[in-house]
Parts: sequence; structure tokens; C-alpha cells
Amino acid sequence: MRREDTKKVYIGNVCIGGGSPIAIQSMCNTRTDDVENTVSQILSLEEEGCEIIRCTVPDKKAAEAIKEIKKRIHIPLVADIHFDHRMAIAAVENGADKIRINPGNIGGYENLKKVVDSCRERNIPIRVGVNSGSLEKKYLEKYGGVTAQGLTESALEKTRMIEELQYDNIVISIKSSDVLMCVSAYELISEETDHPLHVGITEAGTLLSGNIKSSVGLGIILNKGIGDTIRVSLTGDPREEIKSAKLILKTLGLRRGGVEVVSCPTCGRTRIDLIGLANKVEELVRGYDLDIKVAVMGCAVNGPGEAREADLGVAGGDGEGLIFKKGEILKKVPEEELLSALKTELDNYGK
Repeated sequence: MRREDTKKVYIGNVCIGGGSPIAIQSMCNTRTDDVENTVSQILSLEEEGCEIIRCTVPDKKAAEAIKEIKKRIHIPLVADIHFDHRMAIAAVENGADKIRINPGNIGGYENLKKVVDSCRERNIPIRVGVNSGSLEKKYLEKYGGVTAQGLTESALEKTRMIEELQYDNIVISIKSSDVLMCVSAYELISEETDHPLHVGITEAGTLLSGNIKSSVGLGIILNKGIGDTIRVSLTGDPREEIKSAKLILKTLGLRRGGVEVVSCPTCGRTRIDLIGLANKVEELVRGYDLDIKVAVMGCAVNGPGEAREADLGVAGGDGEGLIFKKGEILKKVPEEELLSALKTELDNYGK
């Protein structure tokens, strides 16, 4: 089932599925009952482009904090529940826009029914989350360990538990730290259901390894037309997850807008601090709502030609550099003025 054919599900005012734009998610690493720090983190994530945020709800204080948090943020909030059905119900009653549960460990049929009834009353979606680290023994024995087939069967079994309670406001996620297993699982489940899919590589790692694993895994899955919402899971500042997710979607042509920075890898011809300049340019362009490409090149001799497809660019020389536009040189400026000269061009772009 390709993303344009999945069901539409509304998480607050954000629609996923049915060909809707792929929504970017993250998760707070603050204590949910610490309202000030949680709100502060969510607002900073909103600035980066986060569209759905998830918070853990391990106890009653966390559930009650949702009500106050919701008053002060601008994006939908998902409550992450483990084991305790009472926390799921409390989260819904306090305004959660979606809950994430594993129906298999929520305490049996009666408790699951109570959760589903609570969600039905407010038309709150349920994300069925299955993780390779907690795959049931029967699937481990059936397939001789954790496999894509076992993960898929487990997710479909949990989904049916909710469907049999006459509720289909459902999102499904299958998470594994094994990239290729994760890819296979999403390929399999996309053939078996039309519920929208939340895609991510779990426990991907730190900024470097996590970005590589997530880019490879999400890139393959999304490029197959699978996936309706994504989270890049990184061990670090959640804002990095949003930056990475946006870039993955842009690279795949699944999202437009925002300035794309390209830069050469440097070589022996480089006579300026190209690495420092490229980092400063990346920081500079974050403040512009322009759908353009900006190049940072190390060589003034052939830099503008190599980056002819860029809308704007800078190319370094020996203590000086060039500002160019679509391959045509605009002016030559001292090295220390390259950034400010580029800013001037960005300020006036399209005027």
C-alpha cells in the first residue's frame, strides 16, 4: 500500500496518510511532569520544523501535565504509554492528540477495551507500536529469532485486537535497529494494511551513526512510496532529529522549501577556511524562507562553473572570493566580507 492509498488519520490538526505531506515527529527527553522544561523544548522543536511531538507518560503526574503543556504549544502531542492502561486513559482525558501503546502488554482484553473506548469517545488515534526488542516469544520461536516476518505478524495481530473492538483510527509502527530488517518489515506490512505507517529506525545511535542508519533506512522505505510520518531517532538534542528528517525528505524530493546548501569537499587549491565558511552559511540560511540552492565552493577558478545549478553561491580565492548567481559572477569581495555579501544577496533574492 503506497502512502497515497493509506487511510487519512488526524493527529490534532495534522493529517497523515492518504497522500498527505509526510509529517516530521520527535520525542521530548525531558520529564513530562517538568512542564516548564518540556514546553521550552517543544517550542524549540517547533522552530526547527517539528510537526508532531511525543512525550512519555509513566505516571499520573505526567498524564496531568499534558493539560498544561497543551495550552502552551502549537503542535499535536502524542502520549507514549507502556504497560499501564490507566495512564493511556488519563492522557486522553487530559488532551493527548494520540496515544502510542502496544496492545499486547496493556493488561489484557478488558483493559485494552477501556483504552479503545476512551479514544473512541474523543476520536483519538491509537499508534500500535511494535519493537524488535520486545517481540513475543511465539514469533521468536516460529522464525528462529527476530525477523521482519515476525515483526509484521506481531504488528498485524495487535492491530486486529483494536479493529475487533470496532475501532480503526489506527497508525502502525514497526521499529528495529537493524536497518535492512526494518526495511523488509515495512515492505511486508505495507502489502497487508491500509493504515498509515509511522517509520523510523529505533536506537539508531549518536549523531553520526544515527544519521547514517536513519538516512539509509528511511531513504529506502520512503523512496518505495511507503511511510506517512517519520521520526529520526538520535541520541542527542532532539532538534537534530528535525534537521535530519527535513533534509532526508528534501533529498528524496518529498518536501520543498527552505534553502539547500551544497559545498565542495575542499582540495589543495583551497585558500580560504571553506569548512568554517560552509558551517556559517548553513547557519545563516536557516533564517530564510526561500526554496533555493546555495553553493559554497573552495575554488574561484572553476567553483562557479561546477556549481552552475546553484541559485546563489560563494567561491573562495586567496584572501578573497566571488559571489555568483546561477554560474554568473556578481562581484569579488575580501574573504572576511563573503558572508555579509551573501546575506545581502539572500535579503534581496527575488526582489
